[in-house]
Amino acid sequence: MTVTRTELAVHVEAAFTTGPATRDRMLAYAAGSHARPEIIDLINGLPDKSYPSLRDLWYELGHVPVGG
Repeated sequence: MTVTRTELAVHVEAAFTTGPATRDRMLAYAAGSHARPEIIDLINGLPDKSYPSLRDLWYELGHVPVGG
């Protein structure tokens, strides 16, 4: 099953509630919300930097479909 931005957002949007989120912070939130392994792999593949908002994350994930 293909990962979508919508599914990813469900698992990581809470990581942005107090400001920018790093890859490690998003991984922690995804793991805590029982994200499937494909989501974890996608996050692991992100550059290790700070993302100011969920919208900024989409620049790195232009190849991931919005929903489906």
